[in-house]
Amino acid sequence: MDERTAAAAFTAGWALLRTVPEAPGRRVFDRIADHSWRRRIGGVRQLEANLRRVAGPDATLAQLRALSRATMRSYMRYYYEMFRLPAMSAETVLGRVRATGIERVEENIRAGRGVVAALPHMANYDLAGAWIAMRGIPPTTVAQRVRPESVYRRFVAFRESIGIEVLPLTEGDGDNFATLARRLGDGGLVCLLADRDLTRSGVEVEFFGETARMPAGPAALAERTGAALLPVSLWYEGEDMRVRVHDEIPVPGEGGRSARVHDMTQRLAAEFEGAIAEHPENWHMLQRVFTADLGADRTAPAPARPVGDPGPGDTRRGSARGGTLATTVEGAPDAPADPVPPRDDDVGRRR
Repeated sequence: MDERTAAAAFTAGWALLRTVPEAPGRRVFDRIADHSWRRRIGGVRQLEANLRRVAGPDATLAQLRALSRATMRSYMRYYYEMFRLPAMSAETVLGRVRATGIERVEENIRAGRGVVAALPHMANYDLAGAWIAMRGIPPTTVAQRVRPESVYRRFVAFRESIGIEVLPLTEGDGDNFATLARRLGDGGLVCLLADRDLTRSGVEVEFFGETARMPAGPAALAERTGAALLPVSLWYEGEDMRVRVHDEIPVPGEGGRSARVHDMTQRLAAEFEGAIAEHPENWHMLQRVFTADLGADRTAPAPARPVGDPGPGDTRRGSARGGTLATTVEGAPDAPADPVPPRDDDVGRRR
């Protein structure tokens, strides 16, 4: 799908879907999900490769296909809710989210201590961001740039309209890290997706029995600023979304900075693994995260790409011409994404 068509699709989504009754709108997005799933387009093959690790070697092909279908429906539910979110009342947003462990965030913020909330690509992180902003704690995040620029700007405007401050992800630019560190130093909340590395600064961790690359940013921010690193998992439960704030991952008392960041990132991966295993149909990972899938250049960052281009992880058959929303939104900007942490020798200079 070309950039102009993609931009038109997103513009129409935000303009029209807020006026469509929810039940028929959800059914339409279920059909979009099923169409993409049947044709295995829009990253579905990579999704199934990722879910194979979660389901384990004993899962049958039929079980894996059923899981990937449920996941695509969950993924399309995220986009349907995203298009409707600007028109949702505060009462609706607050009523649709049920949280456990949220006191871990609120108590730290009240005490003036910053919080790094690290999330996997589960359920609807935009809804979670709007919900926490409505509770009086506006989050800051980082978003990956995509083309066309007009779609990226619409995503930024959308997220800012629901109370989320958005910083652009720029490869090799430490300014975002410094800005996020200042927000944390001021006792703020920073939310980052942390199960997919978009930079050259990621670290290798064990994840579902294999090696995967995950971003160093969340742990590096907590290690540098003294903020609380809190894993957060999300999943749909009927018409509601559940939020679980896990126990804090402390900064280890031993080892150098790189070793501490690696240890914290590994513990974060373990928390994500448990949450994803409990709710695998809510893990919307249509890109490559396991190093076995990355190919020869495991250190290259994910480039900005046109919306509708799933990137090199997509191995779909056939053409996506005249395709579905799933082929369009696959390239939408991650939010939150991972900032670029400073090198060890930069830490003192940037303090």
